[in-house]
Amino acid sequence: MKTIEELRAYYETDLLPTLTVLDRARKKVLLGLFVGIVISVIAPIIALYFSFGSVVLMAICFPVWIGVIIYLSISTGKYKKSFKVGIIEQIVRAIDPNLSYDASKAVNKSHFTHSELFKKSWNEYKGDDYVQGMVGKTSLEFSEVHAQHVSTDSEGRRQASTVFKGLFLVADFNKSFQGKTFVLPDTAEKLFGSIGSMLQSWNAARGELVKMEDVAFEKEFVVYGDDQIEARYILSTSLMERILAYKKKSNRPVRLSFIGNNVHVAISYKKSLFEPRIFRSLLNFRPIQEYFEDLSLAIDLVEDLNLNTRIWTKD
Repeated sequence: MKTIEELRAYYETDLLPTLTVLDRARKKVLLGLFVGIVISVIAPIIALYFSFGSVVLMAICFPVWIGVIIYLSISTGKYKKSFKVGIIEQIVRAIDPNLSYDASKAVNKSHFTHSELFKKSWNEYKGDDYVQGMVGKTSLEFSEVHAQHVSTDSEGRRQASTVFKGLFLVADFNKSFQGKTFVLPDTAEKLFGSIGSMLQSWNAARGELVKMEDVAFEKEFVVYGDDQIEARYILSTSLMERILAYKKKSNRPVRLSFIGNNVHVAISYKKSLFEPRIFRSLLNFRPIQEYFEDLSLAIDLVEDLNLNTRIWTKD
C-alpha cells in the first residue's frame, strides 16, 4: 500500500469496522473523564458543606482523587493499546507485510549513542512505536524517541531539557565504513552567512568540514567527516539529491550519520506520533492519513535513499 487512494480503500473495507468499535471505547473514556472531574469537584464541596475539619476533608478527598486518577490511567491505557494494535499495527503491515510493530518498544539506546548525531549529553531515553524488518534487501528499524537531559535544582525540582524528540531510524548500508560522516542541518550559515561558514569549520568534535559541490545541498546541510575522501565517496551526487528530496518531503529538520555499516537518521517532531485522539472522533479519515504519512516517511527511507541498490557489493 503506497498511495492515499489505496489507503482510503483499505480504510473503508478493513479499518472502519475496528475504528467504529474503538470510537465507542473512546466515548467511554471521555465519559469516565467527565464523571471523574465531577466526583473530584463534588467530594470536597460536600466535605466543606458538612464543615468537616481539614484532616477529615483530606481523608475523604485524597482517596477519591487517587481512585479517579488510577481509573482514568487504566482506562486510557487500555484504549491506547487497543488502538495501536487494531489500527497502527494494521497500517504498518498494509504498507509492508515484512515489517513488524511493537507499540511499547523503542530502538535500543545503544544505536542512538552509536549514531553520534547529538553531542549534547542526555541521561534519560525513552520511546515507543517500534517498527522493524526487511525492506527489500535492507534491514530497517525505527521508533519514536525522546532523549532528555534531566537534572535537579537546588530545591529538588526536576528539570528536563529535550535533546531530541522525533523519529529515529537505523538502516543497513551494507558496507563497513572506516570513518564517520555526518550530515547535519546547516543552521549556522543560514543565520550568520559567511561568519556561520567560519563557525562550521571550528566544529572539531565532528571531524573536518567537508565542502560539497552541490550548491542546493550546501544550503540545507553541513557535512563533517574524519575522512574527506570517504565522505565524498558516500555522498555521491545522486545520494545528495535524494537526501535533499527526503528533507523537503519530511519538511522537518533531518540529521544523518554514516558509521560502521549503518545509516542513522533523526527526524525532529514536536508532537507525539501514532497516539489516538481522546477528544476527536476516530471516524474521520484525516487522522488515519496522518498516521500513514508519518509511517510512510520512515519506511520509504530505503527507497528514497536508494539503499536497496547494492553498489558497494557484488550482491
